[in-house]
Amino acid sequence: MKSITIQGVKRESVGKASTRTLRNADQVPCVVYGGNEPLHFSVDEKAFKGLVYTPEAHTVNLELADGTKVAAILQDIQFHPVTDKIIHADFYQLSDDKPVTIEVPVRLTGRARGVVNGGVMRFNMRKLKVRAIPANLPDEIVIDITSMRIGHKKYVDSIRNNDYTILHPDNAVIVAIRTSRTAVADTDDDEDEEAAGDAPAAEAASEEGAE
Repeated sequence: MKSITIQGVKRESVGKASTRTLRNADQVPCVVYGGNEPLHFSVDEKAFKGLVYTPEAHTVNLELADGTKVAAILQDIQFHPVTDKIIHADFYQLSDDKPVTIEVPVRLTGRARGVVNGGVMRFNMRKLKVRAIPANLPDEIVIDITSMRIGHKKYVDSIRNNDYTILHPDNAVIVAIRTSRTAVADTDDDEDEEAAGDAPAAEAASEEGAE
């Protein structure tokens, strides 16, 4: 999985007054869990641009002014209800052998056969929550929808693998192709040819039975 570096400063005080002062200075109070004890630090709000305001998933390399370096993932983020500014963020420290949970974007490739025939695509799950050790965390989950016809659906069960666990029910629908008023009949040329090839044999059998 791709990584992004965020630089910050360790917090000496974690009281309400200190927190208010940081936020007034456009600094975000943060905590990283998962180590021996929680690590409190602050980060310039602009540093979150490449982590939060993007469809991509990243791990984070935290680099603090005192030389502390921590590999982590963003676990939770809070926004001001009025201004929508980031007011707090929680991170979780990564360990090579310890599974973590993260949301990963879903990317569709190809043009669905059903859409070509006038159907409408419903992309229901643009992100999936997965759990894995850091080395197995995917950048994205790619699904080829080229063969999907009208009425077809892609379920979570169809994309499971051994590298990571998808934390959604097997019957959750990721993408579906629905019919529409402008949809046309979707016939399979191969099936038509096969059916046409069987017709003479069926007729011959019928004639033999008549004799």
